[in-house]
Amino acid sequence: MPVRKQYRVAASGQWRDTEDGRRLPAGEVHAWEQGRNETVCGLSLDKSRLGRFAHVPWTDALPESGGAADRVRRVCPRCASAAGRRGTDARPRWHRENPRP
Repeated sequence: MPVRKQYRVAASGQWRDTEDGRRLPAGEVHAWEQGRNETVCGLSLDKSRLGRFAHVPWTDALPESGGAADRVRRVCPRCASAAGRRGTDARPRWHRENPRP
């Protein structure tokens, strides 16, 4: 079984939740692995001026999740393709049941 990567969120903006005061992503969001200085799609975090949100899992930034995605305007399609869109209506990943002989 392959090891599942723990993707976090990098975003172009931020906002604070009034209930608990947490910093949450806003604007355009990208998938990001902790310890790296680039997003999954290859953008440099520093040059693109993206903020890191290590406390927000990637699945919570997707608008269909309803988690921390209240002010997310756009999800990077390349990051969503690489990191996966795991929502309630997401199709399962492609898996070959019966390989060719």
